[in-house]
Amino acid sequence: MSTGGYGDSAGANRPLPNLTDPLMRPHWDAAREGRLELPRCQNCRFVIWPVLSMCPECASREIAWEPMSGRGKIWSWAVYDTALHPAFETEVPYVVALIELDEGASFVSNIVGAESETLAIGLEVRAVAEQVTPEITLIRFRVAGPQEVDTAPSR
Repeated sequence: MSTGGYGDSAGANRPLPNLTDPLMRPHWDAAREGRLELPRCQNCRFVIWPVLSMCPECASREIAWEPMSGRGKIWSWAVYDTALHPAFETEVPYVVALIELDEGASFVSNIVGAESETLAIGLEVRAVAEQVTPEITLIRFRVAGPQEVDTAPSR
């Protein structure tokens, strides 16, 4: 079973992010440049995602956007066999996953380039930038290759 992906009409009639939201703008700017960046509290170092104007851990407003490693593990996932929006009818089936990033934040996205039967909880994944319009690039994830898998003992 394919996980789907964006074809030639990627941006046509699709729900797309609001690039004018000042809280999210740094994320979309970084994604367009091929990077995953998220806000991090400069006081307690907590990664704040979804983005907020203050840290939910220590209430600090000292927040800066920082590059993330793009590494994570599948925490949960589901295969969508029915499009929940007409724009995605040509994309089914596709995988939506909750990724636990190595930096601690949870990130909801798609898994691309893998058969859904090969996915599992705890499987290591890597972020990839996927341009869907000239202005919008989304962060997706792919299964990590054998040379990318972390073999260090758990902490």
